[in-house]
Amino acid sequence: MAAWTIREANAIDAPAVARVHVDCWRSTYKDLIPADFLQGLSYRSREERWRRRLEHPPDRSTLFVAEDHAGRILGFADGGPERSGDPEYDGELYAIYLLPEHQRKGIGRRLFRSAAAYLAEHRFNAC
Repeated sequence: MAAWTIREANAIDAPAVARVHVDCWRSTYKDLIPADFLQGLSYRSREERWRRRLEHPPDRSTLFVAEDHAGRILGFADGGPERSGDPEYDGELYAIYLLPEHQRKGIGRRLFRSAAAYLAEHRFNAC
């Protein structure tokens, strides 16, 4: 049995989702984006953004989180309607982030599958 679960997020998850988002940016992009920019990322501003998103989700959008047995958020996948006007696809995976220490354990795959299943259930076109 996995030591983690996947579930849809709610507004209470905003602080933890923000922390994962910022920490993943800092680790993933450390050699690509200037350090001062990454250090300037704010947990508080990301939390406010995620709280608004989770309290008032855009139509047909979802956010899945992976959490461990203690309830700590390890990563997330965000998806919903396609945003750029692509004529072939009308659904999109907006973001998927997983803390580095939890990568390569199948968690990201499960997050992706959960988001993809949501998109399929809500009749997004996968062409």
